[in-house]
Amino acid sequence: MKKRIYSLLLAASTLFAVSCDLDLLENPNAVNADTASPDFLLNRIQLDYQGLFNTIGDDGMRLTRIINQGSAQYEGAYTPVTTNGYWSNAYANILADIQFLEPLAEEAQFLRHLGIAKTIKAMVLFHLVDSYGDVPYSEALNPDEFNPGVDSGESVYFAALDALNEAQAHFQASTSSGSPNDYYYGRNYTKWIRLINTLKLRYHLNRKLVDPSGATAAINALVAEDNFLKEGDDFVFQFGTTAADPDSRHPRFAGQYTSGGGDYQSTYYMWHLTEAKGFDDPRARFYFYRQVLVNSTNPDEIECITQLPPPQYLVGGFIYCLPGERGYWGRDHLDPDGIPPDGLKRTAWGVYPAGGRFDDDSASPVNNPSLGAQGAGVHPIMLAAYVDFMLAEAALTLGTSGDAKDYMLSGIEKHMNYVYDWSMGTSQAGAISSFLGDEGIDYDQQVANYLTYVGDEYDDAASADDRMDIIGREYWLSLFGSGIEAFNLYRRTGKPDNMQPGLEPNPGTFPRSFFYPNNYMVTNNKAVQKADQSVQVFWDTNPPGNAWVY
Repeated sequence: MKKRIYSLLLAASTLFAVSCDLDLLENPNAVNADTASPDFLLNRIQLDYQGLFNTIGDDGMRLTRIINQGSAQYEGAYTPVTTNGYWSNAYANILADIQFLEPLAEEAQFLRHLGIAKTIKAMVLFHLVDSYGDVPYSEALNPDEFNPGVDSGESVYFAALDALNEAQAHFQASTSSGSPNDYYYGRNYTKWIRLINTLKLRYHLNRKLVDPSGATAAINALVAEDNFLKEGDDFVFQFGTTAADPDSRHPRFAGQYTSGGGDYQSTYYMWHLTEAKGFDDPRARFYFYRQVLVNSTNPDEIECITQLPPPQYLVGGFIYCLPGERGYWGRDHLDPDGIPPDGLKRTAWGVYPAGGRFDDDSASPVNNPSLGAQGAGVHPIMLAAYVDFMLAEAALTLGTSGDAKDYMLSGIEKHMNYVYDWSMGTSQAGAISSFLGDEGIDYDQQVANYLTYVGDEYDDAASADDRMDIIGREYWLSLFGSGIEAFNLYRRTGKPDNMQPGLEPNPGTFPRSFFYPNNYMVTNNKAVQKADQSVQVFWDTNPPGNAWVY
């Protein structure tokens, strides 16, 4: 007991002595400007950005029927709580870390660090505006402002463009200290500049409805410069195969191949890739893995097989319940049903982009994490193929340089080649080669046939609107895994049109922007919630209401 009392007294006296020289307003364990590492900060910024892309891309894919959207009503699927994590990651993690990094990198002349960070900053600002409209920016990261007000979405877009210009200058600087850990381009700064020009194209295309003449001139200038992403420049985040904490696998793989279950694929999207044209899209076996090859006849597994389509499906002639008879097993848009025992039967994520299995008709359960590419998937954030689709839209709707049909066909071909080439770089290469060889399938010929079909369809289109629908549909079919661009395309153009409706005759208000998140509303006394999610972002001047998109 005496030893214990003595130890406590010694500890107390030591604490008192140290505290005399310690600034009690500074946490000695906290990272500060003197101890922070620009390298570690940039690592976190890059990793947090891929998480942000995944979160908001998930919402975009579900809203545009790329994967299934559960809940019978949009209001049930997207509440103020839904995007709490997205908002926190954007502000408290990425933008705060970039603000902390900037003076450190400037002092050390780490210009390449700044170039990467400011490019990501621009993308985050674009995403915030595209998702919410007006958002805090000018006061958002001021430590003396506890209740930052919102800036107009347009002004935040301008700030993002400024960040891109600053990033480009950093990449073009003749000298720079440091050597950043670059998760995306491996310190190839020529590719970063091409990405910046591509993001500028995206910026002006999104603004085409509010500034058509300005968008036209700016896009023509970018086309003349011809320094967009090209094949081999694709901006992606590559995942690994490690399951231990931290899990380096693609989140879609981890969510489905560990024990089965996971996402439902979209009936409507799978139909477009397997039945709508009368032949399979060459990418279908890369996108989807069927756990069964024959559709179930058990209503306990697929309830809708015993039910008539809703009236709005019959009137519109929409596919309902199952897209054909070959085991493509998903769900219709806004299907609120519970989870039947179909986890090892529903169609799973394939090799692209999730790092799962290539569909070689083996039709076995995906409840083993050693299957497929074991999660070594990819986030297709901005691909060279997307450039061509954006240029096709601009040429058709704004009259910018180039031929819309040629751009569209180039985008399709680039994307099909990317899906194949990337997949052949995974551990599924053997399965792909073996299947295509055994079946005598010439992938290049499949691509050529597809291009001929779509090209003829485009030539036969009766109006510019019909031609835009074909461009929009083909872009949408290339956006598997990239819901951010799909959501923007849908609101910007309304394409592809005739989207599969919800199962309920009135599914509520389609989100033209999201509610402000709950964690922002309860901590900021200046925050004002939207009346509903029909509020349109500044660049979306299309007709209001669900008659435009739904």
